[in-house]
Amino acid sequence: MPHLVHHGRQIELNDSGFLLHPEEWDRELAAVLAESAEGIAALTEEHWAVVDYIRDFYLENKLAPLIRLICKSTGFTLKHIYQLFPSGPAMGAAKVAGLPRPDGCV
Repeated sequence: MPHLVHHGRQIELNDSGFLLHPEEWDRELAAVLAESAEGIAALTEEHWAVVDYIRDFYLENKLAPLIRLICKSTGFTLKHIYQLFPSGPAMGAAKVAGLPRPDGCV
């Protein structure tokens, strides 16, 4: 099973790189996930706007938001979100936000 090490602890990931235990997520782990999953060396305020929105929506609704809601909430175009997260909001941003793999995610 894939894993990464964060603060001396082994963090388990599924085969797609999503956290197996989302409760282990914190902002420092998000930075590690961004680097390992998306090749993002440093998360900017724009990255955090997407991550925070996705994470807050998930915690409140127990499902990932639709892409159009992410765009509307952040004011970013879908193209810009893909510039921030090359594998997109469903794979990249959700992974960095510590969410489980979204339904329908290919």
